[in-house]
Amino acid sequence: MNKYHYETIVEALHDLKKRGYVEDFNLRPYCLECPRLQLELGAGEFDINEVHRFEGASSPDDNSVLYAISSDQGVKGVLVDAYGTYADSVTPEMARKLKVDYPS
Repeated sequence: MNKYHYETIVEALHDLKKRGYVEDFNLRPYCLECPRLQLELGAGEFDINEVHRFEGASSPDDNSVLYAISSDQGVKGVLVDAYGTYADSVTPEMARKLKVDYPS
């Protein structure tokens, strides 16, 4: 379970940035990409340090997951993803890495 709890994704992003998660990652089929650093990280090159789930109040389409990620190169950043959007669009290795089991 996460040590941190946030009411909104904006609150989480702000706090994570203060804690050094300053880069923005994009999800690609075979890696995480950090365009600013021209960096691509395969599933074995990063760890997921925290996962925060947010549910939209007005629409189920507003659901998202925020990952706090650190790389084996010392890069820290965040990935924001809608629930399950990666499931059919990434390699099985990346899907396993991003799979999160939530407590009921």
